[in-house]
Formats: sequence, structure tokens, C-alpha cells
Amino acid sequence: MAGDRDGDAARLRPVRWRTTGTAVVVAGAALLVAGIALVLTLRHTLTEQVRDDALLRAEEVATAIEADAPEPPLAVGDAEDVVIQVLGPDGSVTEASSNVAGEPALADLDDGDSDVVRTPVDDGDYLVVAVGVEGADGETVLVARSLDDVEEVTRLVALALVVGVPLVLLVVGAMTWRLVGPALARAERASRRQRQFVSDASHELRSPIAAIRQHAEVALAHPLRRPVTELATPVRAEAIRLQELVEDMLLLARVDEQALRLERQPLDVDDLVLDEIRRLRSTTLMRVDGAGVGAGRIDGDPRMLARVLRNAGDNAARHARLALALAVSTDRAGWVEVVVDDDGAGIAPADRTRVFERFVRLDDARSRDGGGSGLGLAIVAEVVAAHGGNAAFEESPLGGARLRIRLPGADTDA
Repeated sequence: MAGDRDGDAARLRPVRWRTTGTAVVVAGAALLVAGIALVLTLRHTLTEQVRDDALLRAEEVATAIEADAPEPPLAVGDAEDVVIQVLGPDGSVTEASSNVAGEPALADLDDGDSDVVRTPVDDGDYLVVAVGVEGADGETVLVARSLDDVEEVTRLVALALVVGVPLVLLVVGAMTWRLVGPALARAERASRRQRQFVSDASHELRSPIAAIRQHAEVALAHPLRRPVTELATPVRAEAIRLQELVEDMLLLARVDEQALRLERQPLDVDDLVLDEIRRLRSTTLMRVDGAGVGAGRIDGDPRMLARVLRNAGDNAARHARLALALAVSTDRAGWVEVVVDDDGAGIAPADRTRVFERFVRLDDARSRDGGGSGLGLAIVAEVVAAHGGNAAFEESPLGGARLRIRLPGADTDA
């Protein structure tokens, strides 16, 4: 098992690297595009806010001039990010805030125009807005707002992205590596299981097919020496065996494809168990005890559950020496429990889980003439699980093995 795991890891490692690399590249490209869009959008939004503030201030000054206010609101105090100028008709500065008094015009704009330009003022980038003064002789109000804060915020965000994106990519790579590994391992195990299933199925199918062919060839070689009944009896038995094997494999294939559909209806499990007890009594010489059968009601598929009980009964009968016992009970939580006991050799603790795997037969079962295909208990486990229950082996009071099947009762939330 360790060798298989090491071999799987070695085969899957290149795929794991490629998948992780692809995830990192795709995530990196997406983050790069998103980061550029974020920076550009943030810069545009902040610039528009600065523009709106400058326009509002310019309109306040223009309104004051239009109202012949003695002193337009040009004062900016110690603020270095706001510059205000009033231009005359000839473009000369007639009034200005104290921080640019005597300086030339910030921008050469036509009368009445409202525009936004960028011009260096005090070694910084400023956004300049022009608003024409109505009723005045071509006066224009210029308000400049510094873009230093916009540049600073944009720079900090860009720096955060430069530092953060590699960290995000590192996390993406680590998480992809961590998640892809188990997923690929599960896929490899499923593939290996499927290959093993096909191999085992081919082996199991070969036996009845070979037997049918052998009887047919003998009949063809000696057509007068063997009566039809002598030929038909073994051929019919092998055909039935082949049919059952194919049906079992088809059922398990539906389970693998998650295509198993249960036709649920309220039913009494004890009725199904009593039917199985009658079948075992008519087909075996063993003592079959049904004294422990009590009431048990569930919502389930009667046909599939009857098959579960038949497989469980046949398995117990193959391994029992003289006696079998079937029982049904309902616990306080509402779960229905079916128990199948035999007085055979039992199952070693190490094998009690493995026997539910497909085509698994213990050595003593292989040597028996009536040995099954190794699919019966796998079907038991799958069908019981589909009903929301579970199946497990343990030691039986009769000395052999006990198969305990638990199913959610009709009144439980499973």
C-alpha cells in the first residue's frame, strides 16, 4: 500500500505542479487587471472630488463678485492646497489669494470658460478650474486645488498592491497545491479502483462463460451421448450465475455514477426479514432462528432492501456450520436494526471492513464450492448507505460473524 501511494504521488506530482502554476498565472493576470482598474478608478474618483470642491469654491467667489460684495471670499489662510485668482478681461490678475499674490495667472483661459487643466504651482501638481463671472466685464475666477493627496493615496494603493499581490499569489499557490493533491489522489484511487473492478469483473465473467462453452463443445462433439437435460442443467446454472453477476455489476456501476434511484415507500422491515427466513429454510439444511424478529418500520425501497437481506442471508449461509439467526429491533432513537448471525469461523477484526469491498473474498470463502462473486456484501454496504444507514461486522454470540445493519426509522431525520 505504501508503495502504491508513493508511486501515485510520483506520477501526480507533475500534474500538481502544472495545476498550481496555471492557477497562480490565472490569478496573477486577474489580480493585475483588477489592480490596474482599481488604481485608475480610484485616481479618477479622487480627481473628480477635487474638481467638484474647486468648482464649488470658484462658484462661491463668482457669486460674491456678481453680488458686488466688498470683499470676495478669497482668503485661504495658511492652506497650501488652494489657490484663487480673479482675472480681468485682458487676462491679468486683478485679485488673488494671499498665497499667490503678485503671481502670474495660473492658466490662460478664455472668458466664461470652465475647464480643468494641470499646471505646476509651488513645485506641485494642481487642478485648475475656471468659472466666468456673469454681469462682469469678462472677469474669470480661477481656483486651483492641489493633487498631492490624490497622488499620495494612489501611490499608497499601488504600493499595497505591489506588496499584496505576490502574497495573495503565494497563498493561492499554496492552497492550490494543498487542495489539488488530495483531489488528484482521490481521482487516481478512483481510476485504479475502476481498473481493478474491470479486471476482477473480467475474471469473474470468464468462469461461467468458459463453463457454458465447455458444455456446448462437449455436446457438439458427442451429440448422442449426452441427454438434453444433462446439458441444459449445468448451462442453466451457469447462465443464472452469469446473469446475477452482470446485474450486481450494473447495480454497482449505477452507484458509482450516482444514478441509483430508490423507490421509497413505508414498509415493515420485519416482513422482509421473515420472507428471507422462509427462503433460507427452504434452500438450506441449517437451523434458521427468527425468534428475535420484532417490529421495524422505515421509508425505503422494498426491492433493494430485499436484495440486501438476500445477500446477507446467503453470505451467512455460506459461512455457517449448523445455525443462522436473524433479528429485527428498533432502538430509542428510532433506528431500525437488522442482525444476521452465523456459527461459522467468523471474520478477523482486520478483515471486517475489507469484506465490504468489491470482489473481496476471504481465503476460506474462495475454497468453498458455493462461494460468491465477492459483490454481495459490497451491494449491502452501498444500498444501506443509500438509505442513510450503515452496515458492519462484529463477533456473533453464535461464535461466528454478526452482520449488523442500521437503517433510519420512518420517524427519524437521517
